[in-house]
Amino acid sequence: MSLEDRLTSTRVVVADLDGRPVPGQQVEVAQVRHAFEFGCAAFEVAQADQEYQDLFLGLFDTATLPFYWGRFEPRRGEPHTAELLAAARWFQERGVRLKGHPLVWHTVKAEWVDPLPLAEAEAELRARIRREVGDFAGLVDTWDAINEVVIMPRFTNEPDGVTNAITRLCQDRGRVEMVRLAVDEARSVGTRPRLVLNDFDLGPEYEDLVAQVLDAGIEIDAIGLQSHMHQGFRGVEQLVEICDRFARFGLPLHWTETTLVSGDLMPPEIEDLNDYVVQDWPSTPEGEARQAAEAVAHYTTLVSHPAVESITYWGMGDAGTWLGAPAGLVRADGTAKPAYDALRSLIRGEWWWAPRTLVTGPDGAVQVDGFAGRYAITAGGATTEVDLDRGPGTTTVTLTS
Repeated sequence: MSLEDRLTSTRVVVADLDGRPVPGQQVEVAQVRHAFEFGCAAFEVAQADQEYQDLFLGLFDTATLPFYWGRFEPRRGEPHTAELLAAARWFQERGVRLKGHPLVWHTVKAEWVDPLPLAEAEAELRARIRREVGDFAGLVDTWDAINEVVIMPRFTNEPDGVTNAITRLCQDRGRVEMVRLAVDEARSVGTRPRLVLNDFDLGPEYEDLVAQVLDAGIEIDAIGLQSHMHQGFRGVEQLVEICDRFARFGLPLHWTETTLVSGDLMPPEIEDLNDYVVQDWPSTPEGEARQAAEAVAHYTTLVSHPAVESITYWGMGDAGTWLGAPAGLVRADGTAKPAYDALRSLIRGEWWWAPRTLVTGPDGAVQVDGFAGRYAITAGGATTEVDLDRGPGTTTVTLTS
């Protein structure tokens, strides 16, 4: 696949109320968002200042909101539902698609769950999944259903010395049945959410897990691939190789957590990124130039791969980034880095249909040849939003008067 395969070639027919094509009609066409999901972790955006929000909305059309159990429900029976509902509605009002992260994970644990007997902890987890999927239906319809299952049964290093309940449950049930638990409970609400199996392990062990999950008849909708490149850009060849390996399962690939640093790289001998602790990790001019070039290569490679349908950058700003790394696209002072500008020139420039005015021909149609996505069509004083799919097609917009 190439970038050209992401394009739509659609005849937009303007018709009157009787269904007859209207020739000579002035039509304004503007792209609203891509079919491809250009996302970002957006934990702080809805509460940020206007300038920061504008930077987000000027680049991204998909946002990931945090549902870490330990932060979402730090005290039993007191979830922060209202707070996140307000954030979700803020994004929805601005046409931004939403994803929740994650429903099940062994980290950022809810400490009150750990002392519970295993059966009671399992019941609480199942209820938590149903509650979040149900409460946010119509707002958040895509979820990382379960996160980092490959390492889950081995993860016993807890800061309070207590093995968390999710790890104990996974040790008891096994990885595949943990995935089934998460998926079955999310599906049981009846809202048909899109569910992603997500992991940082991009090797054979994760491939084996995906195969076992599918062989067990568990219905996942996408394979999530994390890529925190604190030690350097993977490179085009490795990205293609990873995509090709996971594409064999026939499911869409979501690159769910992407980061590229704009400062000194983490030393290559660090095996667990969490082990690298520094007091100050600044962004540098040289690092920012490197980050911009690598971001363009990363996004261009993935958008060009036929199996990929989503990329999520893991945090727009340096303030509050994972491990304190200078991995954002915006500096801590709120100014955009070269990587932000470079991606914007692609996502909202080269890969974007700029607003323009056209006039229908004798057949009442105008031709739209741009990147597939949602378009606003204005004719006769009324605006209609339509989704234009990849490849050739025809859609009709009816004048209201």
